[in-house]
Amino acid sequence: MASLDNKGVNQIVNSFSFAVNGIKTAILSERNMRIHMIISILVIGCSFFFSISYVEWIIVILTIGGMIALELVNTAIERVVDLITKEYHPLAEQAKDIAAGAVFVYAITAVIIGIIIFLPKIINIF
Repeated sequence: MASLDNKGVNQIVNSFSFAVNGIKTAILSERNMRIHMIISILVIGCSFFFSISYVEWIIVILTIGGMIALELVNTAIERVVDLITKEYHPLAEQAKDIAAGAVFVYAITAVIIGIIIFLPKIINIF
């Protein structure tokens, strides 16, 4: 079994540091990421309030994680496209629109999952 020396540990720590910096940058610079984070916090609060099941928690966590990860990928694609060309190009526009479309599809999926999990619990209150 291979052991980690100080250099290996430092590389791992740096990798996590870069990832956290990327998340922080996206939250600070991207309005949609902030919206996703606020909605995620609200959904987690609702999850505690409604005492959702273990399986529902797994689904909520995967849905939130997927949404945030996909928004990060979308942001990265937008930044790379902007880095490559400042001029209008139809392929650059398509790349950005397709990445945004992927986020939109997942967001709709997340809303449907939320309705399936939370609507019955809301109805039970009334």
